[in-house]
Amino acid sequence: MPGIDQVLARAMEIPGVLGAGLTDWTSGLTLGTAGRAPHGDHDAAAADTAEVVQAVARNATFDTACGNGEPLEDLIVTTGSSYHLIRRVPTAFDSQTCLHLWLDRGQANLAIARLRLRDLATELVGN
Repeated sequence: MPGIDQVLARAMEIPGVLGAGLTDWTSGLTLGTAGRAPHGDHDAAAADTAEVVQAVARNATFDTACGNGEPLEDLIVTTGSSYHLIRRVPTAFDSQTCLHLWLDRGQANLAIARLRLRDLATELVGN
């Protein structure tokens, strides 16, 4: 099972990625980072990521798919020049972590980045 630094290094290999981070979304603490951060501040990016995930997780409308109770997987936020892709990382011990990729919109393929991030999240927890 790869560690946090190895997973983040692999995330940086995804085409168009500017930066990556692992965040505890209940506290907003940074657990690991790689590359750049929006506005140059990884800790602020982690805190902002946590706020977005908390806002969505609080609302049952977004935490289920068609009423089947499937947990939230990804959040995608778009701006004129970038994508933010956030993936919750489910674990056996119910940790509240998420992986966050910051992508250059002109260079990234959002579908590929999403699939690769899914695989990295799975590797991180050893499933």
